Amino acid sequence: MAAHQRDHAVLVSIQQAIGAAPAAAEPAAPSDSTTVPAPRTAKKTAKSGTGKRAQTKKTASAPSRGTAGKPAAEKGAGKAAPVKSAQPTLVELIRGHLAEQSEPRSAAEIAAALGEAHPDRSVKTTVVRTTLEGLVAKSQAQRSKQGNSVFYTASAVPEQAAPPQVEEQPAPADA
Repeated sequence: MAAHQRDHAVLVSIQQAIGAAPAAAEPAAPSDSTTVPAPRTAKKTAKSGTGKRAQTKKTASAPSRGTAGKPAAEKGAGKAAPVKSAQPTLVELIRGHLAEQSEPRSAAEIAAALGEAHPDRSVKTTVVRTTLEGLVAKSQAQRSKQGNSVFYTASAVPEQAAPPQVEEQPAPADA
């Protein structure tokens, strides 16, 4: 019981120090007109030496994964109601560019060509390479290595043929 009273006294003194509780050491009796304190506000900067880590903020220059080719209005739209824009997606641009080429191209060459063709868009080589690898995974592009370099070509996607029809043989009649 003595330990409990000591802990209580310590907690009350801490509350008094931060100004969160009344100066009385004993808890107040509940009443009908209880006031609720205002919510705490977040501090703008972390003080050094307090033992707390400073929180990092995301900046506009570092978009989250998967929003590289989307306009700013489309990024916050959510998945429930996707917004179609007039600009083609990066996947469509890359697929179209590869289809126009007669020989394999590197990711850097594709990024440079798309950057020239679409100066209003920020086309980075790393994003193009990731997109190309996604197309390879979907069998919409082919990858070939020549030494230390990787080159990509459009795959010849055959037309979707209907699955072969299997004719059912009538069952022999039992006599």
